[in-house]
Amino acid sequence: MSLTGTPFLYTAVVLSVVAFILPLVLWSRMRGPKAVRVAARVLMLLFAQATAVTLIFVMVNNQNNLYDNWADLLGTGNHVQQAANLGRDGTGGIALRRLPKVRQEFTAADGPAMHAAGGVRVTQLKGRVSGVDAEVYVWLPPQYGEPAYRDHRFPVVELLPGYPGSAKAWFGSLKVHEQLEPLMRSGRVAPFILVAPRTNLLAGTDTGCANVPGTVNADSWLSIDVPRMVSDNFRAAAAPANWAVAGYSAGAHCAVKLAVAHPDRYRAAISLSGYNDPIGERNSLTAQSVTLRERNNPYLLLRKAHVPPRIALYLSGESGDGYQAAVALEQVAKAPTTVHVVFLPRSAGGHNMALWRPQVPSVFEWLTVNMGQSRLRSGATPRAPSSAGSTRAALASGTASRAGAARKR
Repeated sequence: MSLTGTPFLYTAVVLSVVAFILPLVLWSRMRGPKAVRVAARVLMLLFAQATAVTLIFVMVNNQNNLYDNWADLLGTGNHVQQAANLGRDGTGGIALRRLPKVRQEFTAADGPAMHAAGGVRVTQLKGRVSGVDAEVYVWLPPQYGEPAYRDHRFPVVELLPGYPGSAKAWFGSLKVHEQLEPLMRSGRVAPFILVAPRTNLLAGTDTGCANVPGTVNADSWLSIDVPRMVSDNFRAAAAPANWAVAGYSAGAHCAVKLAVAHPDRYRAAISLSGYNDPIGERNSLTAQSVTLRERNNPYLLLRKAHVPPRIALYLSGESGDGYQAAVALEQVAKAPTTVHVVFLPRSAGGHNMALWRPQVPSVFEWLTVNMGQSRLRSGATPRAPSSAGSTRAALASGTASRAGAARKR
């Protein structure tokens, strides 16, 4: 039975009801020796507690898409077939343009909201460069199947979840496709192809979307194999001008890092409550050594860049949860890099879906404009949460994280 499926939720509800009723009906009707009666009553209480905890977990997991399946929950999943040393560019010397096209088989994705707004499809992709074998979810904009667009190539946005987090989360919890479909039809948002690849590749470890020889090549999976698959199977526009990457929490860190490290693959990045230093996620693979932290800190990558990358960054966060990291990036960015920082007041919510879900329309309106895809009506500029009255932190480094940053006034 699927961990995130409706049948499992209903099963948990039924068991919880049964566990609640059992003591009411049987408590005083127990027969036999006192020790047996006590043991039976204790078991009933434990059963009631276990089913209640299970029901709460299932509801929270369905709401936030933390674990996609039992293997993710139990820490037994491993999606890395091999992790060769692929070098600085992550290609391993492979001539990507010479690789033959591979046609993938797609099926309708299951789960909450997966059938809404035209439906999300899924495929199992074996990365020819990264050595990763994992699922990728794809949603096509409403214009994709229209005759007027049969020769049109569409811009693409890769969507990355937090950690732990399911690749379905952007569709299930954030309802990105349901929110964007009417905006795409009205022309307020460009018709983007949305792609959500698995990022939880190692059991119990956040890969930090990095290449670590001998362990995982998550960077190459996300920035080479997944885009290559999309280009082979859909009418996707050419990178980097038409490609962006977006994420929340640990996925936000990954999105900015990928864009800063690969301006030849992405033109824009979205960070919702992200951080710069990988140590912001205690289970991050890239937080295990100083060298890995430095190589995967977008603040340091941006500050040390000999040629500032031609990318646009949209960064939002609350004080102590993404805002300071965003300001640090803004302070070191040099043209043609552009950084748009949005301060979110504490009243907007916490580090959860309730904070990120309402930002989806504004984020994609911003992407539409900054990726040259604008079809907005004249004068209709994207609105962002107000930063009125906020005071920027005077940071000496870009290592602010949700765990350790404190906004200075």
